[in-house]
Amino acid sequence: MSLRTVEQPVTLWMVNDVPARMIFAGKRWRVTDTPTRIRDSLWSVPLDALRPLHGWRFQGTNEDGESYVFDLYKSEDGWHVHHTYA
Repeated sequence: MSLRTVEQPVTLWMVNDVPARMIFAGKRWRVTDTPTRIRDSLWSVPLDALRPLHGWRFQGTNEDGESYVFDLYKSEDGWHVHHTYA
């Protein structure tokens, strides 16, 4: 498995507060596994002392059948892809 660190914005759609699909790098991605909430991560982004922001890890598959694992975090200006794993 290879790791790629990226810091790119993403449009993320949630269903019942869980990621369901996204647009990233000009492609549409469906969430194709059970997303895992990332808590107390080394890359958590503290908004303030009382409300740290965390993220999600999930597998996404695009319309071409490519699948990757994505680590996403939320900042003040929206969701971002932090890592991808192939």
